[in-house]
Amino acid sequence: MGREFPLPAETRVFVVANQKGGVGKTTTTVNVAAGLALYGARILVIDLDPQGNASTALGIDHSEGTPGVYEAIIENEPLSKLLQPCAEHPGIQVVPATIDLAGAEIELVSIVARESRLKRVLDAHLAETEAAGEKYDYVFIDCPPSLGLLTVNALTAAREVLVPIQSEYYALEGLSQLLRHIDMVKSHLNPGLDVSTILLTMYDARTKLAGEVAAEVRGHFRDAVLRTAVPRSVRISEAPSHGQTVLAYDPASAGALSYLEASREIAMRNNLEGAR
Repeated sequence: MGREFPLPAETRVFVVANQKGGVGKTTTTVNVAAGLALYGARILVIDLDPQGNASTALGIDHSEGTPGVYEAIIENEPLSKLLQPCAEHPGIQVVPATIDLAGAEIELVSIVARESRLKRVLDAHLAETEAAGEKYDYVFIDCPPSLGLLTVNALTAAREVLVPIQSEYYALEGLSQLLRHIDMVKSHLNPGLDVSTILLTMYDARTKLAGEVAAEVRGHFRDAVLRTAVPRSVRISEAPSHGQTVLAYDPASAGALSYLEASREIAMRNNLEGAR
């Protein structure tokens, strides 16, 4: 497709977070990653959700016993030994999640420096790849729909937060709780964390409610909100069942084009202030 997106000078590390389920976290993670990869960016996707949906959507094996992020955060295994390439999207590498990760929350409780286990292995891997001349342009960490220790690990390891917000009545319910949680992590663990990007998902332009929610979100978060809103789309819902992103499954669909445009916006912003 040719490179039309500027690549960041430093690796941008995003955590995709919202403790409310069903808002499009995983869908946003894999499709924004795919959109950026289409334009030549090198991407690392870390699947931190025990359900492994990001791994599924990227066509990555995450059956029980597959080495993945559990081994990284519990056993301190280097990420380089856990990576799987995404066949559909060259440029994307994935650290998969398996069902083993479901027990990690409990195991982390008794581990020293439990909040920074992911940060330690990720920072080591980023330093290693940069020294080898194979720097990642973006890292995306897909979180579970909770504010437990796995999400805290993701927030501690990241530099920017991308929050997908559903364009429906309960969209902002619980968001203040997420923001308080982020502020707590900033105060105690990661002062450089920045809520840099808000993406409206499941947007139905035909309804007055969607417009009202969008206006409220834009009024509150202002420049952090992407101009692009991702529409409610059957194609987006169907794609994971084929082990694909919507950009691979139906690249001409409205959902695919929206995620491609959202990826472009993120790249054009090139928020190095949040990446430092």
